[in-house]
Amino acid sequence: MAKLVSFFLLALIAISMVATTALAADAQYHLDRSRYGPGSLKPTQCLPQCTRRCSKTQYHKPCMFFCQKCCKTCLCVPPGFYGNKGVCPCYNNWKTKEGGPKCP
Repeated sequence: MAKLVSFFLLALIAISMVATTALAADAQYHLDRSRYGPGSLKPTQCLPQCTRRCSKTQYHKPCMFFCQKCCKTCLCVPPGFYGNKGVCPCYNNWKTKEGGPKCP
């Protein structure tokens, strides 16, 4: 009986983990495309979006400089403070001479 209860609890935990992972992965792709996709911003919207994007970094000045440069070219700033660059392909694919990411 104890083995059956243990097995049942273990199965329940495993199913819960799989469901949570699936829901989290699915939520990542349901971003509001009209708000974050390529060309979704006007040049005048770059400053507030870059202020949001760079608000949690310790390198605020360079982040703001490069974010605004990228935003004016791509007219897009990814959601969040870090990552999510796949939403803005231009922002994601612009590289430095050394091959590193140009946009924060």
